[in-house]
Amino acid sequence: MNRTGQAVWLRIYIGESDQWHHKPLYQALVEFFRKEQVAGATVLRGVEGYGAHSQIHAAHILRLSEDLPMIVEVIDDAERIETLLPRVREMVRGGLIMTLPVNVAMYGHTDQTPAPERTE
Repeated sequence: MNRTGQAVWLRIYIGESDQWHHKPLYQALVEFFRKEQVAGATVLRGVEGYGAHSQIHAAHILRLSEDLPMIVEVIDDAERIETLLPRVREMVRGGLIMTLPVNVAMYGHTDQTPAPERTE
């Protein structure tokens, strides 16, 4: 992915209990994206939500497992996202897959070099 400029944001809404080949779907998606050398992937866990069936899933103190909403996000070049979508559609059997154009203002990892000392 380019360090700045136009890219595509792929956002996938699934349930926490969704599976792909006996593992959590969100984990399988992240592993797939890493194998395909996508620029990066993030999984977000929702505290409450509902989807196509309008059944509310919520995290409450008295219940441990609620099949909470999960969001898997990646941002990469449009061409790369387009090539990955057929496989993503195969893996995601229920939920929502969406893409949005985005402008990347900065992409990179933190530099481990210490900052120069300030003189005042």
